[in-house]
Amino acid sequence: MKISGLASEIKKLAQGRERTFIALVGPPGAGKSTLADPLATALGPRAQVVPMDGFHRDNDWLDARDLRAQKGSPETFDVESFVALVRALKTGAVTEYPLFDRTSDSVVQGAGHLRDDADIVIVEGNYLLLNHDGWRDLHPLWDASIMLNVDADILRGRLVQRWIDHGFSPKDAMAKARENDLKNAGTVICESIRATYIVPN
Repeated sequence: MKISGLASEIKKLAQGRERTFIALVGPPGAGKSTLADPLATALGPRAQVVPMDGFHRDNDWLDARDLRAQKGSPETFDVESFVALVRALKTGAVTEYPLFDRTSDSVVQGAGHLRDDADIVIVEGNYLLLNHDGWRDLHPLWDASIMLNVDADILRGRLVQRWIDHGFSPKDAMAKARENDLKNAGTVICESIRATYIVPN
């Protein structure tokens, strides 16, 4: 399904609703961020993207639990606070949300703001449909969901390239991808409930 067709379906769904929440899901490297902004543009000026990445646990918390090497896996996110935020955004109780700064590898509290006129909210993240305790509480909050489907070889290549772009050798980049990213990708693919829309990317 092309972006225009997907936007048309979501617009129909949003008719008569005060605010519509769409989960945009996919494994690491699937292209969620790449799709999110063009989709919001296609939906019009009242659509807004809210990323899940602002709920990474901080590095001190991870180090205390020996989880720094697994950063980005489901257990390294504050899912309870994330669920609470989505509920609050839906009711209008709050408008601010945290963002993740990749340069400093840290969360910036209150850096994002949901506009008052945003009536279609695209929430973007890996684990929004995960069928695990905690994450499962998100499922009833979505009015619809989109899962990006990427060929396994393409996905592996993208994840390895990410580490090469960070200065790792091809061999070390493959090891880094295998140690964490590809495991997380398998979790998303195999342990998520079925999305409303499956989109090849």
